Amino acid sequence: MIEDVLELMNEHHVNPTKLQELTAKMNTVDVADAFELLDKEKAVQIFRLLPKSIAADVFSYIVPEKQQIIVEALTDAEVGKIVSGLFVDDAVDFIEEMPANVVKRVLQNVNEDKRRLINQLLQYPEDSAGSIMTTEYVALKEDSTVKEAFDSIRSTGVNKETIYTCYVVRRGKLLVGVVSAKTLMLSKPQDRIADIMDTNLIFAHTTEDQEAIADLFKKYSLLALPVVDKERRLVGIVTVDDIVQVIEEENTEDFEKMGALNPSEEPYMKTGVLTHSRNRIFWLMFLMLSATITGSIISGFEDSLAILPALVAFIPMLMDTGGNAGAQSSTLIIRGIALDEIHFKDILNVLWREARVAVLCGLALGAVNFARVYIMNNRDYLLGITVSLSLIATVIISKTVGCLLPLAAKKMKLDPAIMAAPIITTIVDGASLIIYFSIAKMIMGI
Repeated sequence: MIEDVLELMNEHHVNPTKLQELTAKMNTVDVADAFELLDKEKAVQIFRLLPKSIAADVFSYIVPEKQQIIVEALTDAEVGKIVSGLFVDDAVDFIEEMPANVVKRVLQNVNEDKRRLINQLLQYPEDSAGSIMTTEYVALKEDSTVKEAFDSIRSTGVNKETIYTCYVVRRGKLLVGVVSAKTLMLSKPQDRIADIMDTNLIFAHTTEDQEAIADLFKKYSLLALPVVDKERRLVGIVTVDDIVQVIEEENTEDFEKMGALNPSEEPYMKTGVLTHSRNRIFWLMFLMLSATITGSIISGFEDSLAILPALVAFIPMLMDTGGNAGAQSSTLIIRGIALDEIHFKDILNVLWREARVAVLCGLALGAVNFARVYIMNNRDYLLGITVSLSLIATVIISKTVGCLLPLAAKKMKLDPAIMAAPIITTIVDGASLIIYFSIAKMIMGI
């Protein structure tokens, strides 16, 4: 069906009736996706032809660049209707992506209540529960009956983001319980809300970090989470569609940090070359300068290398193996921390586990390496022992560093993802060279 819509949208003279019939049968997300393939003029033309009943929903899923184009082309009255039709959290998301002149125009053309709610959410700290919540929820009184609750939902539910979970409040919006739509439907009309509500509440505070909110959603399999202020007054809810976006953003940020990149909020194809360069150059510079330590270590052992040049051939293998071993451990620990499976208090257990893994991996790699060196270097068993022992020690140190650094970062309230492969490789490179040359001096007497 989306192909039919795209074909229709790209026609020189679009048939409004046919377009409205097709889009009315489609998911609003699919309709919004189609706008990415339209040029500026066509996007504005098609948006004006959309059925009024879905225009606001479609607009909330359109990419910010096209949203700005559409808003700048619409009249003040049309802008007011669109923004008024958005849920408050979607309106805030839209406004946060727009330049100041567009924001000013948008806020001037929405009603006072909507403007007040938007400004309220904009004042919360970035990446907090308050910044991603919506104020459009169903609130019930605890002394109401089920019949009265259904009457209230019918009259107000159409403008709420979700009606599957309702929130029970006392005077002053004090949150006292929650009741699901399933519970309401299975109860008798005369039952009181106070008797059927769940008082075992799971909620978040407005200033709580969105990553902690995502953890609550995952832990308790929530569809929505109430957000309260310091006095436990209900001020909004976070819904699962918003938290999915948060999880995606947090995962992307972690991957970027693990790759020695400064996180970017824009998609790859929409980020300029200068921005890409700026996000990468600091870490590249830091790692480049850090690598001079490795060069200094090699320079310090020039005499040993002059006596036995064969040692040079194994330096890349030792450094690469050490970096890979450390990256394996750090990746698992960072992921465990992100999933709340590993905490700093587990440091001794993690260290003991990784030490045993390191010994087993090191012995296996060392045995294979000894055979290779012995056969390929004229049965020089001293060289084979030197390289193999160095390899075993390097793997043990690499895995130890790889598991300890992310936990230490977490303890210092830093992002564990910073202590990923590039940082660990830089540390391990220096350590592996010192081990290698030290063992070579002891065994081979150089």
